[in-house]
Amino acid sequence: MALLRSIAAVLLVVVTLHPHVAIAAERPNLVVFISDDHGYLDSSVTGSANALTPNLTRLAGDGMRLTHAFAASPTCAPSRAALLTGLMPLRNGAMLNHQPPRKNLKKLPAYLRELGYEVVAFGKVAHYGQGVEYGFDLVSHDDFHNDACVTAALEYLRRRRDAKPLCLMVGTNWPHVPWPEPAPGAEVATLSLPPTHVDTPETRDWRARYLAAVERMDSDVGLLYDAAFSQLGKNTVFMQLSDQGAQWPFAKWNLYDAGVRVSLTAVWPDVIPAGRTSGAMTSLVDVLPTLVELAGGAAPPGLDGRSFAPVLLGRQAEHRDRIFTTHSGDGRMNAYPIRSVRTPRWKFILNLQPKSEHHTHIDRGKDVDGNHYWQSWLERAKTDAHAAGLVARYHRRPLEELYDLRSDDHEQYNLADDPSHAERLAGLRAELAEWMNEQGDYGIETEEAVTAAFGD
Repeated sequence: MALLRSIAAVLLVVVTLHPHVAIAAERPNLVVFISDDHGYLDSSVTGSANALTPNLTRLAGDGMRLTHAFAASPTCAPSRAALLTGLMPLRNGAMLNHQPPRKNLKKLPAYLRELGYEVVAFGKVAHYGQGVEYGFDLVSHDDFHNDACVTAALEYLRRRRDAKPLCLMVGTNWPHVPWPEPAPGAEVATLSLPPTHVDTPETRDWRARYLAAVERMDSDVGLLYDAAFSQLGKNTVFMQLSDQGAQWPFAKWNLYDAGVRVSLTAVWPDVIPAGRTSGAMTSLVDVLPTLVELAGGAAPPGLDGRSFAPVLLGRQAEHRDRIFTTHSGDGRMNAYPIRSVRTPRWKFILNLQPKSEHHTHIDRGKDVDGNHYWQSWLERAKTDAHAAGLVARYHRRPLEELYDLRSDDHEQYNLADDPSHAERLAGLRAELAEWMNEQGDYGIETEEAVTAAFGD
């Protein structure tokens, strides 16, 4: 019997997914690339004429791109904690930005080590300086904007000789601020701007800087992608994702799609069908159980995350029918708690403190955070009704917001007060309330308790 088990361990085990798709029994290497503050629409693979991302396009051609993936929360620490624990922010203990998850929680490295993996992190995988709390075998270059992290990861791959399967997670700092100067000759005057932007020369200059940072991110992912398959071989799962939207008004720190809709592509040669897109709705809390399942383990019970491996492997087309997102705050810069539920067509947003003003680093921070272009919005708002409306909306939100994403993908027209949508509004309101109750989320009461406990 022991001999038979030994023989079975080295044989190729085939699972029928498609006439040309098979999975080997040998555990695949896992390489995860995380970009920082990258808006879903800001890449050539999603149709942007301004963001040049040939490597993201290359990945999409080699694997499957999920077009409806969402962060659990639109700020760095809560988003990454959800990714690495499989639990939503309240349940993992990292609701506020800069707040780490609870120490006693089992996290991704522990699950993978049980399957025989070495699990290492370079760059901003967890939030800055918190990587050691997640139990990685190696954490390196996880301080603020340490852009040598990708080079260090490539050198690690080149030198590695361990026979264990590897999970390598690399977090580039791009396109998080500070953004670089635009490339020489950048066509700033012809850039396409989202409808949530005020069109000023300063906005265009900073938009060009952001796009230059996006292109640096794309270069990083290309370097890691080539090195991963060169050094680790074909039996490698390469997953690329972003943690939340970009640092622009109505994006990061917000539950509009610009803040929570993220990029997610997975490549596994001869296993994940190449050149496919999937509209299956997924959350970053789903990444942990998905990686565990792709590694040959069972998706852990008791998590908020659910494995979308069956979607990647072509076994099913759908995953979730609802996406729930939360936001609490980012210290004194942003203390504006929000909750949301999204279906494929509809978005309901609950602003827990609508009488408070909404602020972020953009209007309270330094020039590096966009303060310079924000001042140009304020000046334009003195004489321009459109600019005045955007500035007012940035600061003031109603209790409830409802958007038809089919006709209003930038979430510009709030239908919450439209009587013809009263029944739909009530249904989504009830769904969100039920989910919050399941999470142990009591709105402002919970926010106050968490803020007091974190000492912020």
